[in-house]
Amino acid sequence: MSRTIVFAIPGDLQKRTGGYGYDRRMIAELETLGWQVRHLELPAGFPDPSDEELAETGRLFGDLADGTVALVDGLAFAALPDLVEVQANRLDLVALVHHPLSLETGLSAERAEKLATDERRALRFARHVIVTSPETGRILTRDFGVSRDCIAVALPGTDKRTKRSRSANVPVILSVGTLIPRKGYAVLIEALSSLRELSWLCRIVGGEDADPAHAQELKEMVRDAGLDDRIRFLGAVDGLDDEYGSADIFALATHYEGYGMVFAEALSCGLPIVGTTGGAVPDVVPERAGLLVRPGDIGDLTDALRRMISDPQTRMRYASGAENAAKSLPEWRDSAGVIDTVLRRSAAA
Repeated sequence: MSRTIVFAIPGDLQKRTGGYGYDRRMIAELETLGWQVRHLELPAGFPDPSDEELAETGRLFGDLADGTVALVDGLAFAALPDLVEVQANRLDLVALVHHPLSLETGLSAERAEKLATDERRALRFARHVIVTSPETGRILTRDFGVSRDCIAVALPGTDKRTKRSRSANVPVILSVGTLIPRKGYAVLIEALSSLRELSWLCRIVGGEDADPAHAQELKEMVRDAGLDDRIRFLGAVDGLDDEYGSADIFALATHYEGYGMVFAEALSCGLPIVGTTGGAVPDVVPERAGLLVRPGDIGDLTDALRRMISDPQTRMRYASGAENAAKSLPEWRDSAGVIDTVLRRSAAA
């Protein structure tokens, strides 16, 4: 049985996002398990590739030998229904779906339907589908026609972190995620604007390149609210241990998450959480670890933040729940083991 696979990923593998971080870690873990992983860098335009990028992608897949096991990141797979239909006759295609692309926030109804149609069609030609949460698996079965038997859940792993105990007069709120509409920063900023009478600081870590216009809008919101000295944008940061370690509360008003790696990382640091019920977040954050509200509900988010900011005992109680919840989080080697099993089946076939 061959122990060589191709992992097709669009754009720069070093991007500081949860999805790319997952892909990087899986490459490393699979190599530890004895796989030879060839990274096939696809054009950067996905999920909206140009005609030239589609043609280049077709050439890259066409150069692969018959029978190659190709693990394809969903950012590209979902946008390639024509290509995968052709290549499925000679390649062993495995789709890695972080979350359906049609669930991105801010899409027009027409665009969302086009993405869903393309992804639904493309997934018909995947021998196996790997998802990063049970919630995504349920959605693919219910709305995209993917058989449960084809789906394997490989949760993102979590590294063990040293927890730090802080007793802050001014609680520090940490929020982590790319500055795009789906992450709900506008909702978080509006909620915090209503709590200016309380003592708090907020540090937002996240890249701005994915949607520079939205990132600028967020900064203008903060400036117009007169909160420049309390809400700080740090950009993309290499290594978040110091940020997690110096925070008192983790908050992210995300509209939807296919898993929510940053929530798991916050749990592993024993941080009490204020979040939403968007997507798979409730699968990651149990009730004892934080307060979850409906996505987009500014009133409920404001109330949850007020409770967590103003009452140290509340923070301590949820921090204890986070520490206990972290004990059941998978490690990266566990996650890689799921993918290893899937790839073994494909290679054997």
